[in-house]
Amino acid sequence: MQRAFGLDIPQTLDDVCDPTRLALVVYDMQVGIVTQIENGQHITDKVVQVLAAARKAGIRVFFTRHMSLPKELMGVSQFRMAMAWQRVKSPNEVKPWFLRDAPGFHLIPEMNPLPSEAIFDKITMSAFEGTPLDMALRDCGIDAFAIVGIAMEIGIEPTVRQGADLGYTPVVVKDACGFGHGDAADRSIASLEFAGDALLTNADTFCALLGRTHSSQARTPTLP
Repeated sequence: MQRAFGLDIPQTLDDVCDPTRLALVVYDMQVGIVTQIENGQHITDKVVQVLAAARKAGIRVFFTRHMSLPKELMGVSQFRMAMAWQRVKSPNEVKPWFLRDAPGFHLIPEMNPLPSEAIFDKITMSAFEGTPLDMALRDCGIDAFAIVGIAMEIGIEPTVRQGADLGYTPVVVKDACGFGHGDAADRSIASLEFAGDALLTNADTFCALLGRTHSSQARTPTLP
């Protein structure tokens, strides 16, 4: 940790792996999204690994879900996004895949959010846009977040970039972030590495650090 003008400036993953300042964002692990990617089970296993370690370490957890609006409520950006995803040329051909009651909208059973965890629905790519996430994190004194889920090149990169612009230290757990297009995901990672705003790691390293944090807390004596 570096210090300047009374500020703690995190430089390493070890600096931010602190339950009082770090949260976990589980991005769009929904039935209709996980089933679209080739290695959905592998990513699910990695996300479950990180989620279990975060819960054990006392890290606050927030889930996101992508939500479609009924076509009658969709605006220009929603139609443009849906047309691009669904590879159709007319708004008339758009099908709202993630309506609130659709099977594909729900989180996969492996996520099983606890009563102490939140789920935020969004119609944008960044998890911060149009959701209470920023307010919720700041209100808890959180200044860093780790992110896992799907998809790196679609929503995780925009979330990381906006999070950095909002003043957070993002941690990208690369092997726990799925993708639909490998080359695009590689470009996203390379771009984030080049920008330098985020810390990038893998699930084993991140979970090991959280485990050390949990062990350290367990050994701390309680004063009378």
